[in-house]
Amino acid sequence: MKRLTTYLSGQSITQRVLRGSAISGMGYFLSQGIRLASNLILTRLLFPDAFGLMALVTMFVLGVVMMTDVGLTPSIMQSKRGDDPKFLNTAWSVKMLLHAFYFVVICLLAYPAAQFYDAPQLVELMPAVGLSLLIGGLVSPNIEHAMRHIQLGRVTMIDLASQAASVGAMVLFALLTRSIWALVFGQFIAAGVKAVLTRYYLQGPASRFAWDKSAVQELIHFGKWITLSSACGFVLSQGDKAVLGKYLSLEQLGVYNIGFFLASFPMALAENITGRTIIPVYRDSPPYESPQNFRTVRRMRMGLSAVVMSMIAVMALGGPWIINLLYDMRYEGAGPIVSLIACAQIPVVLGMTYPQAALAAGDSRSPSLLTMLRAGVQIAAFLTGAELGGLTGAIIGQMLAGWLLHLFIIRIAVQHRVWDPLHDAMFAVLGLLLTVAGMSHMIWAG
Repeated sequence: MKRLTTYLSGQSITQRVLRGSAISGMGYFLSQGIRLASNLILTRLLFPDAFGLMALVTMFVLGVVMMTDVGLTPSIMQSKRGDDPKFLNTAWSVKMLLHAFYFVVICLLAYPAAQFYDAPQLVELMPAVGLSLLIGGLVSPNIEHAMRHIQLGRVTMIDLASQAASVGAMVLFALLTRSIWALVFGQFIAAGVKAVLTRYYLQGPASRFAWDKSAVQELIHFGKWITLSSACGFVLSQGDKAVLGKYLSLEQLGVYNIGFFLASFPMALAENITGRTIIPVYRDSPPYESPQNFRTVRRMRMGLSAVVMSMIAVMALGGPWIINLLYDMRYEGAGPIVSLIACAQIPVVLGMTYPQAALAAGDSRSPSLLTMLRAGVQIAAFLTGAELGGLTGAIIGQMLAGWLLHLFIIRIAVQHRVWDPLHDAMFAVLGLLLTVAGMSHMIWAG
């Protein structure tokens, strides 16, 4: 134990990544534990249509944010000027302007959205949630600075503190009002707590308005492809809800959203870890520079993929049982959804770090074009599957698209000399076996 503690406290890239991954992983598990606990409480205090409405609000808010995302976080993490206070404060100033823009656009979209989805409450809900984005614009750039150096202890504590405060506020408000506004109130609390803590709890230069022309040019040059990637990422992450929101009732959409929440946990954990640790790894230890670097990256990817695949196996094989254990009869239809979505995420595991390798090399174009391709192929597969086989067919369509798209991810990996065929082959075989087992179990159970 002493040797392990000493090893994890070191400052080599491997030690920092292991420490950062451990902190991010534990933080994410705690975060999801808090979220699950609040979810179990709130599903008993509020009706499914409240979660359907919030799924639509979240879809529009994320759409506005992601369609105009300029990639400030990866820009700071990969830039040679990422430690320069002038660069950090310029990035913060750009972020504040963007968040003000988000609020205006969300307000303008509220009425058309309410008309399109026949949900009048969106007229009030969307501007209210958009207001929390104004508060979120005050979050200090010191959080990105800490992530740049894989100093994730305080970052994780801030995330957990803001989430815990938000959940406490939502549960209390829901107990008092039994209203969907409890979910909105939690957004305000989360944004406010995070803004205060990042400003006064994290070390770094004081946040103040700055406008360095060369910094803005660098942010725009790197971020122009991130904007395209993020816009397509919105289609990937929210396209299902955009389609289903038109054809399902709010109650059915709420049930689907509960299933999606549970099934997406493994990949969300993986994205949380890779987003905070992998870019510095590829930046400081490119696998093509030495056999030692290649072995280091392979060990990290093998360990991460094994953990994520194990969690996906639990969701794929035990989805209906988990739903029956945790939720009441109003949400029993979410069980098969959990199993299907878990299986659909298996091909994504194989290449989940390759786009970060491109970003670490300063190439934002390749990941962006990949995301654009994924958005087009997967939404087409989703719509085709839905036409042929309803919701089940739609999710299976996305799964098949994921396996096809891995070929294009390999192309990026080869281009940047980071492809690991042994890793991909091992987990492809394991993933296919798990998919067969998960689908067979679901058919047998239902």
